[in-house]
This record gives sequence, C-alpha cells and structure tokens, in this order.
Amino acid sequence: MRFSLALPREALSIPVIRRVVGDALRGLGVAEDCVEDILVATSEACTNAVQHARASGNYEVVGYVDDGACMLKIMDWGRGLRGAEEDRGMLSESGRGIRIMRALVDDLSIDSSPERGTVVHLRKRLTWRDESLVRRLDRRLMHSAG
Repeated sequence: MRFSLALPREALSIPVIRRVVGDALRGLGVAEDCVEDILVATSEACTNAVQHARASGNYEVVGYVDDGACMLKIMDWGRGLRGAEEDRGMLSESGRGIRIMRALVDDLSIDSSPERGTVVHLRKRLTWRDESLVRRLDRRLMHSAG
C-alpha cells in the first residue's frame, strides 16, 4: 500500500492525515496500539511542518507499508532548520515532538537544508491483529504451499 497527500499548512489538515493513515492501517489489520504510536508520531511531524516551515503553500505526507513496516515521509519546502533554531524551536517545550517521535517509532531521521525544506522520515515495524487481512493471507499461502 502506498499513498501521497499534499495538504495546506494549516492545523486543520492534521486530523485529516490522522484519519487517512489510521483508517488505512486499521483496514490492513494493524494492531491498535501500533496504529496509535504511528498516528502520534505522524501528528508531531505534521505539526512541526505546519508551525515551523515558514513557507506558504503545502506540505506533503508520503507513506507506504511493505515488509511488515510502515514508512512515512513528511516534507515541507520551508527554509530548513538552522542550528540554534533547531535547539530553540523544535526541541523546546513546544517542540518536544522529536523526542516523542523517537520514543514511538523504530527509526527517525530528519533531513533539512536551508531554503530546501525539511523531510522527516518515520519507520515503525507493524504488529497485527489476529484477524488481520495480512495474517489470513499468510495462512492461506502457507496452507496452499504445504
């Protein structure tokens, strides 16, 4: 599964992302606690794009599920992070999002360049509900191969 959304840099876009990502993961049969971790981390990254990008226009969320993991890229085309700004803005009390994201996903990386913007990469191994579509397909494939 792959998806890409371009959204306006407005706070009202964040619940839209949560809904789309959450519904997609739940539809695949991802366990609820895993979905919630991904949604909180994604919300934090989107909030940073909305609040800190300092550029008009959109930001983009690209995601895919493959090999039992969910990968998300949250991209903005702002002026990028700068050393002191990174410490003061994104890591201050209002920007605890980086620490929250690190705690909730398996891999977090942030690529940022002046005048080119910021890309937040999130990766989380998925856990599945017992009745998930993925588990049923795996069982059928194993049964037919065995």
